[in-house]
Amino acid sequence: MEARVITRIEPTRRTHGLTPIRIPELRKVAGYARVSTESEEQENSYEAQVRYFTNFIQNHEGWTFAGMYTDAGISGTGTAHRSGFTQMVQDALAGKFSLIVTKSISRWARNTVDSLTTIRKLKEHGCEVFFEKENIWTMDSKGELLITIMSSLAQEESRSISENTTWGIRQSFSEGKFSLPYGNFLGYCKGPNGTPEIVPEEAEIVRGIYKSFLDGETPGSIARLLTARGVPSPGGKGKWHQTTVRSILQNEKYYGSALLQKTFTTDFLTHRKKKNDGELPQYHIENSHPAIVTKEQWDLVQVELERRSRMPGRFSPKGPLGSRLVCADCGGFFGAKTWHSSDPYKTIIWRCNDKYRPGIERKSGGEKCCTGHVTEEKVMAAFSNIVADLIARKPQVMEACEAILHELLDSSETDEKRKRLEQEGDAIAKEIESLVERQARETVDGFADKYQELEKRYRRIEEKLKAVATDRQDRAYRAKQAELFLETLKRLPKQAKLESTELFMSLVDKVIVGDGLTFIMRDGTERAVNGVRF
Repeated sequence: MEARVITRIEPTRRTHGLTPIRIPELRKVAGYARVSTESEEQENSYEAQVRYFTNFIQNHEGWTFAGMYTDAGISGTGTAHRSGFTQMVQDALAGKFSLIVTKSISRWARNTVDSLTTIRKLKEHGCEVFFEKENIWTMDSKGELLITIMSSLAQEESRSISENTTWGIRQSFSEGKFSLPYGNFLGYCKGPNGTPEIVPEEAEIVRGIYKSFLDGETPGSIARLLTARGVPSPGGKGKWHQTTVRSILQNEKYYGSALLQKTFTTDFLTHRKKKNDGELPQYHIENSHPAIVTKEQWDLVQVELERRSRMPGRFSPKGPLGSRLVCADCGGFFGAKTWHSSDPYKTIIWRCNDKYRPGIERKSGGEKCCTGHVTEEKVMAAFSNIVADLIARKPQVMEACEAILHELLDSSETDEKRKRLEQEGDAIAKEIESLVERQARETVDGFADKYQELEKRYRRIEEKLKAVATDRQDRAYRAKQAELFLETLKRLPKQAKLESTELFMSLVDKVIVGDGLTFIMRDGTERAVNGVRF
């Protein structure tokens, strides 16, 4: 057997370091730069990073410049939304370069997991990263340990910055200070003293949105109308979306108030936001800045939005009577129909949409609804009589409405029922836990049957709790309606503007059309007007 021969083959390049041992070919190198905000100071830092690393790579012996990858105004606590970073990693995995040069670990990522995961993935594909500030090369045997330590420090620094920033924001909230995203907020600009200032031409658009909604249009139809007219959206786009219109209709800033801390960040790494449902204090500032719409208009819009969301089927945008006239025979909505559309006797009437529809269950038992048609003029004339009566008996009506509102706002009985059900649920949950623990230690006779019975009892408790929550929501909605009715009633003068659409919508929830008209008012009371012939 011949003797073994071992020949040493010298390396041709280093796995890390600035200088190659010898250069069989140029090493392709890319640079990465990131700043977390778009302020002027950071912008200068961003440009300086790009310029520095471009020159650094181009002037280094044995390196060839493969391009700069950048992210401006992007946080480093995650990599999900950093398009420049993502593209760089994809190109590295595709073999377009074998080295990435960046300023520091904090510029790479403040999230330890993201930082190490990405570096390991790059190493597997033969791509190295050089962190200039810390002088760390990822192919170095000590590199990963140092990166783990430095990334953890960067993550903790990010946590500290986040907590300090959050504390500062909440302190400002408690002092009544706030700011708006003016670049995407229609109707206001930042005034000389830092508070919102009305932009007249934009304010008219906002008022038009509120008026259109109260005239019976939907957020979707308003969005289509604004798009067709070529009105720029709050973000300066040509197309409006119903969610944008809805957000304008629901934003309290438009009546001159500010509700602060409506949402909060649950995780400084993911920046995930959550609606504040009582976890943190909120601050409501009345008269914080000039109003574009009245408080009364805003309140009416909120109640009307909820009324429409509770309606079965699709809302019909046909003025104040749209989806508000109800057939006494079948319970369906009335819709607008045009008679004599092509002659001088053209008339718009309202008739039950299901009047001739077969298979509908009707109180009369007939094949068609026995209710006749009605006109908007007759409905509004009947409404005028009701308003006149409300004005004549204003003190008594207000007293009755306040009693109704007090009863609706009293949630003590509901709260007690919810508390009792929660206690029962907790007791059953403990029984289930105890049963499972016993089964783990020993065989329990009839374990499956006992477990299923406890589970059924627990599900029944859950259903009851859902019913209590639904009842609470219904009472809260009815309370809002009663409050709107009461506030409108307080403002009614001796000579009310009876033709006002807003007045009708503020006082009336729906109108049942039968032999006469029965107005269901916002406070839940009924007012019948007989003798209205159709």
